Amino acid sequence: MLATWSVSLLRRDASIVDIAWGLGFVLVAWAARFVTGASGAGNWLLLLMVTVWGLRLTGYLAKRNLGKGEDFRYRAMRRKHGERFAIVSLYTVFGLQGALMMLVSLPVSLGQRDTDAGAGFVVLLGFVVWAVGLYFEVVGDAQLARFKRDPRNADQIMDQGLWGLTRHPNYFGDALVWWGLAIVGSTQGAGIFAFLGAAVMTVLLVRVSGAALLDRLLAKRKPGYAEYMARTSGFIPLPRRSAQARNPRRGQPRRPRPERHESPREQ
Repeated sequence: MLATWSVSLLRRDASIVDIAWGLGFVLVAWAARFVTGASGAGNWLLLLMVTVWGLRLTGYLAKRNLGKGEDFRYRAMRRKHGERFAIVSLYTVFGLQGALMMLVSLPVSLGQRDTDAGAGFVVLLGFVVWAVGLYFEVVGDAQLARFKRDPRNADQIMDQGLWGLTRHPNYFGDALVWWGLAIVGSTQGAGIFAFLGAAVMTVLLVRVSGAALLDRLLAKRKPGYAEYMARTSGFIPLPRRSAQARNPRRGQPRRPRPERHESPREQ
């Protein structure tokens, strides 16, 4: 993260921290592998799971963000702190994410302590959880990208496919990925600390920099997003909540169904 901060100063773009996030976990995983010399089937599976997830996320964000200028969040910080932004970003952006990476990566770093780990039932269970999470991330991102490419959707909200089951399929998938890694890592040396990493990631995705923050932002900026929130689960995929809107209680006036005039999702 210190190296990424240095590059951000040269580029005058703190947004690259988002791209480096997934790659950082891949580096943690391979560093742990070389330090411990772990070579069991379970160790290699854990390493593969982290590498696939991290490189996919890094590639996706690099393709989406590079060349688009600095994210509005960091532009606002830059205006606020002026010449002090460089040092402020070191500890509030890059340093903070580095510290969080240390906590979240516990299933990965400590999960290589058992250097000859097998791949029993619990490991396979963790792999299945991870695979379901990766599916939600990959498919959710692909559905959103395809939706945005269609100019007819310029003033609409993406509420189809996985986005009709949860407002944040990518965040939900991310959480499942780390619970899957925690299950695998817990059997290979990380123990209970593996679940601490997954819990920290889930809190970040649900309450801190993920779903809650994005919902507040889009509810203010995007017409129709409040209606989308009312009928769609915030995190865990669930059927749409449409029955109450279509069948109001007796004595209450029937509210008109909102027109489909939503705007595209931002991540």
